[in-house]
Amino acid sequence: MIQKYVFGTPFETEAVVKDIPAVNGDPAYGCISTENGFRYTYRMDCEDKIYGLGEANRGINKRGFRYISDCTDNPEHTEDAVSMYGAHNFLIVSGKDTFGMFIDYPSRLTFDVGYSERNRLEITCEEANLYLYLIRGDSIYDIVKQFRRMIGRSYIPPKFAFGFGQSRWGYTTEEDFRSVAREYRENHIPMDLLYMDIDYMERFKDFTVNKESFPDFTQFVSDMKDVQIHLVPIIDAGVKVEKGYAVYEEGLEKGYFCKKEDGSEFTAAVWPGWTHFPDVLNPEAREWFGNKYQLLLSQGIDGFWNDMNEPAIFYSEEGLCEAKEFMKEFLQDSEQFSPFAITDMAQSLANNPKDYKRFYHEVNGQKVRHDKVHNLFGYNMTRAAGEAFEKLSPDKRILLFSRSSYIGMHRYGGIWTGDNKSWWSHILLNLKMLPSLNMCGFLYVGADLGGFGCDTTRDLLLRWLALGVFTPLMRNHAALGTRLQECYRFEELEDFRHVIGVRYRLIPYLYSEYMKAALNDEMMFKPLAFEYPQDSMACQVEDQLLVGNEIMIAPVYTQNATGRYVYLPEEMKFIKFLPDGNIREEILEKGHHYVEIALNEVPLFIRKGKSIPVGAAVETIEEISGVTLEYVGYPGAFYELYDDDGITPV
Repeated sequence: MIQKYVFGTPFETEAVVKDIPAVNGDPAYGCISTENGFRYTYRMDCEDKIYGLGEANRGINKRGFRYISDCTDNPEHTEDAVSMYGAHNFLIVSGKDTFGMFIDYPSRLTFDVGYSERNRLEITCEEANLYLYLIRGDSIYDIVKQFRRMIGRSYIPPKFAFGFGQSRWGYTTEEDFRSVAREYRENHIPMDLLYMDIDYMERFKDFTVNKESFPDFTQFVSDMKDVQIHLVPIIDAGVKVEKGYAVYEEGLEKGYFCKKEDGSEFTAAVWPGWTHFPDVLNPEAREWFGNKYQLLLSQGIDGFWNDMNEPAIFYSEEGLCEAKEFMKEFLQDSEQFSPFAITDMAQSLANNPKDYKRFYHEVNGQKVRHDKVHNLFGYNMTRAAGEAFEKLSPDKRILLFSRSSYIGMHRYGGIWTGDNKSWWSHILLNLKMLPSLNMCGFLYVGADLGGFGCDTTRDLLLRWLALGVFTPLMRNHAALGTRLQECYRFEELEDFRHVIGVRYRLIPYLYSEYMKAALNDEMMFKPLAFEYPQDSMACQVEDQLLVGNEIMIAPVYTQNATGRYVYLPEEMKFIKFLPDGNIREEILEKGHHYVEIALNEVPLFIRKGKSIPVGAAVETIEEISGVTLEYVGYPGAFYELYDDDGITPV
């Protein structure tokens, strides 16, 4: 059962697609105050657990910390980070009362989940203009499915998007990409995608290609497809201010950029230098920006990743002026300032909250200040592309994912979890985000395997790949200036060939389970607590997940570990994909076990009475269609395989 409560005059985010009539009165659980903004308070029992919040820090159970929905370009994903790139305002309280809540509010929203006071859940925001949806059901999972039906079907990518992809910020020329492709193919390491970061563009200008580095881009795209490799270019949120640049001049002429209060265009610096932001909350501007993807579609591109769309701001014209004034005062009398004054000033230039109050969107003929709808920008940038693809490419699925997001964007594309680090703790953080993102509709998800920032190691990358085997988006991505981390650069590269090869052997299962989850409004990744709610031990486990309906994963995420402890809530068959191509099977009883897992092995557990389809090792998605499947697991178990051509819209 879903109840909708209306407070003030909410902004229509279009996150919810199901028509739900509003009800009067107060929600059945908690207390609400609208005297100074909005405040929802609920008294938790000591044993209550809180699930949800999508792309958020820390655990699967969110209790004990503070989370702020405020889409933020922050690559420092340390334990004290309260905001990430996405804003996903859905949670479930599981305990004496079990219910779900979605707060449809597009600005800064704080969830204090037993942080200030151990047993108090408090949700607050500045203005009492929002929709609150209360969802009750037979179980935690029933509540999730009701919510998923309420917000609409999840994005379905092309099947090639389930292949392994290589990326690096720093590939600048056609030969860079050809060289990477050649190394993967010659070393027989499976790969289907090569991602193009900002350097492929002409001076970082959206919808351009550097002609010196790529003299015949259309032919280059075609050459890559001839060896079954799809190129996936990045698109950033800012449009460079430059006379003669067609996208800029057209957007300026039509008034499609975000403006300041006085009606002039808001200007901020990002990668291209001074830029304007397309007003993607304006339907006309959104359609215009989405149609620009045709410039690359027409050259054979069939996948994109949207970035910098919080939107990230390095500094604004106004912020730079303020910094100059500060420096004048500092140079005149430095002793009046703290020793950290210059550092603090410099750091405050980027993504300054004051900048988000300096520009406006046009929505239904009204000016809306950006900070009031900040969390909707990335969602609507990706929506612009998704809606355009339905018209520009109606017979073909296009790969699309984004860095910033809000619930609702899940209908148009997936997400990757942003600029992580080559830290062991980020393998575990990657794992814990997966079910929370699925709860909020985001099924096509993944992290930068091996870590984007810092220098990876061979064992860290192998262990992370062994988790990435199961995530729909499986991409190795690294930052400029870090250690080169393409798989073929490490010793004994046959281990990488094997681990990634297991991904391709499992794609029949993974694709099938993804499609079932998308078409039936279900989760692909579930915490054990969702399937075994009466098992108190299972409800405590946060480093094992159910993937689909048949398997459980328990990746190794500790340096130098030769295995790990697992808890089995029922008898399961322990499966290891060995580097010689064989599969080792062992039945383990319910309970605690220590399992040995070598660096070059991929483990999984098959639930009692179930089996999964497994193919032969191949190097591309295209080769899978001709492979004969075997079924691994419990003898006689039936598995319902979903398959299609992988490209026709469903």
